[in-house]
Amino acid sequence: MTAAGELLTEPLRELRVSPALHPRGQRHLSSASGLVLAGGWLYLVADDEHHLGALPLAHAGDDHPVALHRLRPGELPGDKEARKKHKPDCEALLALPPWSGHPQGALLALGSGSRPNREQGFLLPLRPDGSLADAPVEPVDLHGLYAPLRSRFPDLNIEGAFASGDRICLLQRANQGDARNACASYAWPDVRDWLDGRRAAPAAIDVTLYELGTVAGVPYGFTDGAALPGGGWIFSAAAEDTEDSYRDGLCAGSALGWVRDGRLTRLAPLAGGPKVEGIAVAGHRLLLVTDADDPESASRLLALPLP
Repeated sequence: MTAAGELLTEPLRELRVSPALHPRGQRHLSSASGLVLAGGWLYLVADDEHHLGALPLAHAGDDHPVALHRLRPGELPGDKEARKKHKPDCEALLALPPWSGHPQGALLALGSGSRPNREQGFLLPLRPDGSLADAPVEPVDLHGLYAPLRSRFPDLNIEGAFASGDRICLLQRANQGDARNACASYAWPDVRDWLDGRRAAPAAIDVTLYELGTVAGVPYGFTDGAALPGGGWIFSAAAEDTEDSYRDGLCAGSALGWVRDGRLTRLAPLAGGPKVEGIAVAGHRLLLVTDADDPESASRLLALPLP
């Protein structure tokens, strides 16, 4: 039974992988974060892996294994704390529109910026059907892009990103120490020219703060966002009981929210409080991924009709 106003999600599957292809022999991904749909493919980043996950949309509801594509060389330590210290912390993923440098578009995975070693991105060219092109991953230095944001948000934590029209949007996540959520918008031509090496990293043309409220005294924080077909955008948010962008905490609840013309128009909690960290629009339904925050537990793919 759900409480009034709560949204009920449908579990589709766990994010299973081939243990022969996982660097530590795991049978699942446990830390799924950003989620995007490109053509007939779902892509996700896992914040404590060196790999991107790829799944044909046609297999969103079955046990077809998630393919792993390496983002950077080397392996992360097995110890949880050492792993946390050294991971690139890719929390956000967006699909970029086609341009001359990448005529079929590209994916851009973004480190959170919460530590100096988390200021790296990865650019992956796409084929016409949305699958990954047979081309090297291009590393992207995010320091120049993040520096102006860090001056405003010292505890920077970019957790979501999406493209909407001629804008690229990055989502800053709140925590107990700094309860400000924000959407930083960039002009797509400026971002495009920066990625092509034709200009310095652009500054945001607009930074909008959002008050999302709390659950049991814990503030909701952005975890991902996606543009809506009719305009505006939708986001996922989690109330994680942590004082800063580095430490993990218990999840007091999750919600989805709608923004139109820069205004929050609706916020609806998710029944059961799954820690949703990625969201994508797939036709008339929403797809969500969860972060288990436990290496022994699989992240899940959830769905619900687009309200």
